[in-house]
Amino acid sequence: MTGQSSSGFVPGPITKVEDTGISILWLQDLALKILYFGGYLSGFKIAEEIALPFAGVVDAIMESLKRDKLVEVRSSQAGGLGEGAYTYAITSAGIDRAREALDRSQYAGPAPVPMDVYIRAMHKQGRSRATVTARVMRQALNDIILNQKTFHQIGPAVNSGTSLFMYGPPGNGKTSIARAIGQLMGADTMYIPFSIYIDGQVVKLYDDVNHDRAADEDSTGSGTGSLRAGARRDPRWVRIKRPFIIVGGELTLEGLDLVFDDTNKFYEAPFQVKATGGILLIDDFGRQQVRPRDLLNRWIVPLENRVDFLTLHTGRKIEVPFDVLVIFSTNLPPKDLVDEAFLRRLRHKIEISDPTYEEFREIFKRVAQSKQVQYSDQGLAYLLQEWYIKHNRKLRASHPRDICDQILDVSSYLGVQATMDRDLLDRAASAYFVDL
Repeated sequence: MTGQSSSGFVPGPITKVEDTGISILWLQDLALKILYFGGYLSGFKIAEEIALPFAGVVDAIMESLKRDKLVEVRSSQAGGLGEGAYTYAITSAGIDRAREALDRSQYAGPAPVPMDVYIRAMHKQGRSRATVTARVMRQALNDIILNQKTFHQIGPAVNSGTSLFMYGPPGNGKTSIARAIGQLMGADTMYIPFSIYIDGQVVKLYDDVNHDRAADEDSTGSGTGSLRAGARRDPRWVRIKRPFIIVGGELTLEGLDLVFDDTNKFYEAPFQVKATGGILLIDDFGRQQVRPRDLLNRWIVPLENRVDFLTLHTGRKIEVPFDVLVIFSTNLPPKDLVDEAFLRRLRHKIEISDPTYEEFREIFKRVAQSKQVQYSDQGLAYLLQEWYIKHNRKLRASHPRDICDQILDVSSYLGVQATMDRDLLDRAASAYFVDL
């Protein structure tokens, strides 16, 4: 894994309006909406908002708007910076047209990328995703204690780039494993557009909650300076770490399709599209508001054919690439969630079981050291006998962390050193465990 874009893909430069793949009339409306909301703006500022170079593109858009008397130049700055330094204002005729455009869509951000361009870019970047080896996996999972069988099942699942079903009792690290895989893939980067253009409609793709922006390989390929001079790459694209997106109990069937905002009149891409090229973790699977079977049926075509179908509010179906490693993580027994037919479609099934006594000891030692709790084999033996064996309680990989936190809380209150003596262990365990 490297910090470079794995495919070597870089969006080509934009030198004229035709290179955008968007009609000049649509781009004019976008510029007018930005001026309508922003007031007086320089040409360079408009280029920054639209995410297109001023030279050859935004200057042509503004010149056409001036000819149609939809904008006017209010002032210019000295210093030979050219028309990009001019301050533009929207005219009354421009306001009327901007309002008409806003009635159709309130979108006023970076210019979108045509759908066919987006699809080609995703195919290029998906095919060349880096693969992982056992050595790389050991580094990624270094902080997680796993038996060798489970460990060696995870790497091939990651390399498949398709689907992984992790199941087993709660508290044994399923989410931690998924996060480690996400960090592993996040060392790799890719380009996605800010938004996508489909038949005059805009689908907002990039968001700073679900995407982690990466430093651009070409420092002059984005930012105000490049937008003034003419970008070496298309500035409508943003370089990100490969996505790692988590959805839990809030997931619904509607959230897996294009979400149309009736007020703003543009779309938000669904989770699996935002996760393209990366990982989508469906955490706590089976706890969603929708029935597991209905949710699984929604995934059958994408998982088998590597394409997904989304629906515009007009009823038109759109085919998009489904290049996502989908991780289903559940605490519930598989037989209560899925049937044999669906399990067959899931490429890799991995049980994350309770730790053995030796694994539990190793986890406890590591956690105690990291939390500065004085570890003791005698103390652990006492804990296991009194609070596990006598109560027929299962070992969980999360227990050492939680018990050490309890020891820290109690020792801080008593003003004593955090150790694994019997008194502190009893106080910690009695406050943590509940007999069900």
